Order: sequence, then structure tokens, then C-alpha cells
Amino acid sequence: MNVLSRLFFIPFLFSCYAGFAQHIQIIPQPVELKVTSSKTKFIVDNNTRIVLKDSAGVNAANFLKNYLVEYYNTTCQITTENHTKNAIILELQAGKDPIAGAYTLSSSAGQIRIKGNDAAGIFYGIQSLIQLLPVSGNLNEGLASIDIRDYPRFQYRGLQLDVSRHIFPLSFIKKYIDYISLHKMNYFQCHLTDDQGWRIEIKKHPKLTEIGAWRDGTIIGLFPGTGNDGLRYGGYYTQEEIKEIIQYAAERFITVLPEIDVPGHCMAVLATYPELSTTPDKPKQVAQTWGIYNRQNNVLVPSEKTFAFLEDVLTEVMALFPSDYVHIGGDECAKIWWKQSEETQQFMKKNGLKDEKELQSYFIRRIEKFVNAKGKKIIGWNEILEGGLAPNAAVMSWQGIKGGIMAAKQKHPVVMTPQAYTYFNQKQSVKEDSLTAAGNALLIDSVYAYEPVPKTLNAEESKYIWGAQANMWTEYIANPAKVEYMLFPRLSAISEVVWSPKEARNWERFQKKLPDQFKRYQLWKSNYSMEFFKQNALSDPRDIKK
Repeated sequence: MNVLSRLFFIPFLFSCYAGFAQHIQIIPQPVELKVTSSKTKFIVDNNTRIVLKDSAGVNAANFLKNYLVEYYNTTCQITTENHTKNAIILELQAGKDPIAGAYTLSSSAGQIRIKGNDAAGIFYGIQSLIQLLPVSGNLNEGLASIDIRDYPRFQYRGLQLDVSRHIFPLSFIKKYIDYISLHKMNYFQCHLTDDQGWRIEIKKHPKLTEIGAWRDGTIIGLFPGTGNDGLRYGGYYTQEEIKEIIQYAAERFITVLPEIDVPGHCMAVLATYPELSTTPDKPKQVAQTWGIYNRQNNVLVPSEKTFAFLEDVLTEVMALFPSDYVHIGGDECAKIWWKQSEETQQFMKKNGLKDEKELQSYFIRRIEKFVNAKGKKIIGWNEILEGGLAPNAAVMSWQGIKGGIMAAKQKHPVVMTPQAYTYFNQKQSVKEDSLTAAGNALLIDSVYAYEPVPKTLNAEESKYIWGAQANMWTEYIANPAKVEYMLFPRLSAISEVVWSPKEARNWERFQKKLPDQFKRYQLWKSNYSMEFFKQNALSDPRDIKK
């Protein structure tokens, strides 16, 4: 839809919104949704019971109970007794869709019944129920009588957060995980290490958090910057805090995917252990600016000492995280430092490696062999394709879609995360006055229009597209309010991309759902961008009346 048609359509959209009494605005769009009555409504109150038919619904029940207390000041008791009136009934029951996460929801005046293929399905049914709750905060308005049949399109539905460039408190990490769960997404990639800070406690190497977790200043302004603030900055998560994050996510059916970025992006490591550098005699410090370090060495030397260090780190990481995969980065490795290193060139000669791309492949394959021996698998950015892909690796394609296509054709799992459509550190509009990493704009309609399965893949190859992920890089995002601002409403758009059937996605219908969704952000007391409304000469959604 072009700008002129948007300007005509959106005001009409909101005039319809104002006169539409019973809102059913679920994001992401369910597979099937049918209104069964325009008159009867279910009203949640303190006498409503959340009924567990079996233990599979415990996490879903707790989430709903806590949500009602926090946002509606209403307490519904959880019970295993056989209530059928004024009851929200949760049960495990296989439906006709044999898909992980599938569920059905049926709402009437007397009861709401959610049936899930599995525990996750019950939980996703609760997320749809939450979106039936009045966004006004007044439960007496009631919930629509509807039938929903629903399941996810992709099994990987991810959101990333970079905690290296800027670290965020544990309380906000939990809130971020809640945002993921409220959108029926199921992977949280945590970017734990980079040039600007090491953010996870490694007990065998405590110096990583004593030295590598702290920088002595941060660039001011857009790269290359106008100066340095000279302020010591840093922090890290203890292993106990990591366990708390993992548990919190697991209760919401979210897998936490840890990223330990190698062999580049390692300034924090090399500031701690300069002997792991190709230039061990040159002083190192945790990076205070952004960008790829072709001038400043941030690359690990390929040596037995380096691999022993990485095995120590990965052993502790794998023991902490239940995820089947460990993200090992592999991106933006400045190979100039390998070319200039006599030690590296001798290592290549000894191992029969003809160039630095083959060395990168050797590096990744060697890590993979170790990880596989521990019962885990690796995933990395698309640069791990260079020199030949490790046998059991999965690929995240960020430099466009070519890497994803290549990996899928080689029958490797692929998570599509192309920068042009999924990097939420970009501005929300072309004219937005916001300091971001690239200065580019990523409008919500572009996010919504993204299709994760490339047209060039045939039906069999398309099966290897595991899903897609949005990324939140935080070079210029220093606090939770800015994270939320960059997140919303684009997270709502990407959630529909990864959950809803391709044929069910409809941009015009999605826009109609945004006023309710913005009111939901307000209910959550979350920050958000108004750029969508500014682009279309619309009023603040807070001024929109029913």
C-alpha cells in the first residue's frame, strides 16, 4: 500500500474502529477465528475459576492469574475441581492439527475452554485469551463468544537482545521475555559477549568478569563519534541469575539461546587474556567504540591454548543452558590479523589450510566437534558458511537471504534474520530523530511484508527454513525505555510473520488491530514508537475513543 492510499485508508479504519463494539483483535492472526455470538459475553471476575484438567496447564494458569492481578486487579483462583460455570478450563487434548503448540479456544457466556496439543499449546491459548480481555482495563465489558483453531507456522520464532554493548537489569530481561511470550514467540537469543563487554560469569575464568565485563568509556554520538564519555561501564550476570532467567523463560515455553561470539568480536576476551591474540605483546582494552576492528585486533589466535579456553567456557555455558543449540557467532571476523600473524600462518600450514576462509571453517568445525560431543549443536551467523559449513550446524542468515538459501540447499536448519527486515535497532521512520546504529529506517509495513521462505527454494528445501528472528542490537540503545521504543509496534508485526499462515497475513487487517494493540502497550505501561501514526497523519492512539 502506497503512502497516498494509506492516508485515505487509515482514517477510515479508525472511524470503523470507533463504531465497532466488540473487538476481536488478536495478534498474531489465528489460523481460524469465528464469532459464535454477537450478544453473549464471558465476564471475568474474582469468582472466576481457572480449572486445571491436568498438570500440563499449570504454567499457563499461573501466567493468566498473574496477568489478571497485575493489569486488572482481579484474582482468579486456580483449581482442579470440576467447575463448569464462570470457569476458564485448561486441558491437554490432541486436536486435528498434529503440530507442536496447536490449540483451540472456545468462549461462551458460561465458560472458556482451551485445549492444547501440548502444554505449550495451552499456554498459547492463554495468550489469545489475554487479547480478548478489554483493553480499557474494565472487565465488565466482557469477552467475545468465539471459536479459535490455531497453530504456529514456524517452530522457531525468535527475538534477540544484545546485552554486551549495553547491559540491562534482570527485571527488564524478565519483562523482555514476557513480551516474547505475549506474542506467542518461543526463542530468546541472548548476545552475551562482544568487543564491548563479557556478560556471563565463568567460574573457571573469573577474570572475564573482573576485567572483560568493564570498559573505561563509551563513544559519544554516531560512529566514529564526537568524543568519549570517560565513564566506567559494565556488569555481568551471575550463573545464579542466568539460571533464574532460564527458569523464567521455560515457564513461558521460551528457549534461551546463549551466544558466545568467536573467533572475532573478542576484544573483551583479549583485554583479559592478551595471550589469546595474534598480537599478544600489544596492550588491549575492552572496546569503547562500535564497528568492526580492522585497525584494532579483536580476533582469537588459532592455538591449542585458545581452544582449551573456549572448551572451558562452552562447558560451563552448556551446563547452564538447556537449549539444544549454542550460538557461536562466527560473524565479521577480521581475517587481516590472521594474515599478519606468523603463528597463525604456521598453524594453517600444519593443518593443511590453504587460506583464512578455510581457517575460519576449521575453527568453527573444531568447536562444533566439541559441542556435539557434549550432546549439543551449534548455530552461527551466515559467515560460518565460509570455507565450508560444519556438518551439523544451523545458520542464521543476517546479510540478506543468500546465506540462508545456501544452507537450506545443503539441508541445514536456517533461521532467517536479514538486516533489511528484522534489525529493530533501525529507525521506525525515515524522518525519525533517533540515534541508531545504522541510521537506516525499518518501517512496520516492511517488517510485516517480510516472507521468511525464499521463492528460490523448492518445497523440500523450504522445509529447512526453521523460522525467523528479530534482532535488537544495542550500541545506541542504553536503557529499557529505548529498547521498548524500538520494539513496539514492530514486534507485533514480526510475530504475525512467524506464527500466522502466509495466506492469513493481511496488512490492511493488521492495521485495524493496531489501535487495540497500542492500548495494550499502555496497559502494560510500556514505551512505544508513535512513528506509525505520524507517518499517516493520525492522532495519538490514546485519543481514540470507542
